[in-house]
Amino acid sequence: MRLLFIAAAAVAAYTYIGYPLLLWLRGRFAPRPWQRADIFPSVTAIMAVHNGAEQVAGKIEYLLALDYPPEKLNLIVVSDGSTDGTDDVLQRISNPRVQSFHYAPQRGKAAALNLGMRHATGDVLLFVDVRPWPEPASLRRLVANLADPGVGCVAGELVLRNEDHAANAAAVGGLYWRHEQWLRRREALVDSPCGVYGGFYAVRRRLAVELPEGTILDDMYQPLAIIRKGYRSVFDESARVLDVWPRTSRGEFNRKVRTLAGNFQLLQLAPWLLKRENRVRFQLLSHKLLRLLVPALLLLMLVASGALWRDPWFAAAFFAQAGFYGLAALGMVWQGNPLRKLTGAAAAFVMLNAAALVGFIKFVTFRGPLWQIWRATPPTSSPGQSPGRMLKNPVP
Repeated sequence: MRLLFIAAAAVAAYTYIGYPLLLWLRGRFAPRPWQRADIFPSVTAIMAVHNGAEQVAGKIEYLLALDYPPEKLNLIVVSDGSTDGTDDVLQRISNPRVQSFHYAPQRGKAAALNLGMRHATGDVLLFVDVRPWPEPASLRRLVANLADPGVGCVAGELVLRNEDHAANAAAVGGLYWRHEQWLRRREALVDSPCGVYGGFYAVRRRLAVELPEGTILDDMYQPLAIIRKGYRSVFDESARVLDVWPRTSRGEFNRKVRTLAGNFQLLQLAPWLLKRENRVRFQLLSHKLLRLLVPALLLLMLVASGALWRDPWFAAAFFAQAGFYGLAALGMVWQGNPLRKLTGAAAAFVMLNAAALVGFIKFVTFRGPLWQIWRATPPTSSPGQSPGRMLKNPVP
């Protein structure tokens, strides 16, 4: 039991402390910078939409007005089984720079993106979502990274705002994204991040691959496939895209479950990720896969320390864990408590690991295409929310 506790604690500590420290050291002493320059290749933006009738027209207008040469930017919108009038909205748009297609019934985001890629003509593919809003200069800044011939994929930075949404949802999303964005910055400094923000990233069209039907994490599969071809995936924090927190903790929890279930699916779809040929295998194991094991490790630590309660050291470890979970419970049920920063962080950590456990269960037990676990993530911003309000005083 002692060895089990020590091993579980060591792996969990490495996942959240040791690996970030190794990344920081390598980025500090052996960075691999890449070139940036103002270039303006032709860009085809591809947007998959499901039931976005109240947002899609405004989003199309906004994307076409980004700070980029108009003659170099066109847009493909794929309505994936929409039933709210999205198709009617798209049919009314008569702009030569916009093409629209639709699937019925719904087939999932991967199928929609594949259809868009088959009709794309730009040298660069920009994958965007209907919900978040890029800053006007973000596309130009994103594409500048492709001036380096060794870069095949580049992602922007998601900036989340809290506008009258649940404090717990903000805590979960905030902790996750601060940690995730920091890791991606550091991974880009040493080679490539394992995944990108799927709502705003660009790839060279000649390197893009068709996504397996039903893929949940296109924003991991596509960059990793490009890395496999010998190119880098990089991260540009100046290419910002803005969104708001989910309205509820449950909405944020469901998003995390879907993402973490997608991590398990990714190993099934691309077993080559664990082979030596994958040059970012170490990052993938340390960043993504060990994180999936942490829930089991935490349970093992609690059980092992409880079984060894007669030893004062393990008794102290048990009560420390119990106290931490007590803080998490307090943060979940009483958001306005005097220790809300501490309890919010504890609650966020527990909810993230609970999401990993539920994601595994969903992956194993769900029957049918895995993307149907939740057909649509509940919107974080209110329908029809204007880009002007989203972009006002953006968070740095």
